[in-house]
Amino acid sequence: MAKLIPIYNTEHIPGQDYKLLGLVKGSMIQSKHLGRDIGNLLKSVVGGELRGYGEMLNEARAMATKRMMMEAEALNADAVVNLRYTTSTVMQGAAEILVYGTAVKFLTSSGDK
Repeated sequence: MAKLIPIYNTEHIPGQDYKLLGLVKGSMIQSKHLGRDIGNLLKSVVGGELRGYGEMLNEARAMATKRMMMEAEALNADAVVNLRYTTSTVMQGAAEILVYGTAVKFLTSSGDK
């Protein structure tokens, strides 16, 4: 079973000493789905939440986060700090979700520094 690595969106974990292992990141490029697109196009005419796009972006964020955590596991990280998400359009109808943070290793004694 894979080790559960906590994620923090803060720069520091209060009361915890650690060394930085390096940047970890994950990305996912997601394109529109024709079936969702037709429904959302109709919804955008009358107004309201575009649930299909919301679900699509949630799935893309989850996959990007999973890929970042695989990098953290490969570094044998104990946590990821300073987590950030960003998105950008890579072409019409497709967006990239990027997640990144700093992998850290907890220090058990002052000799580990």
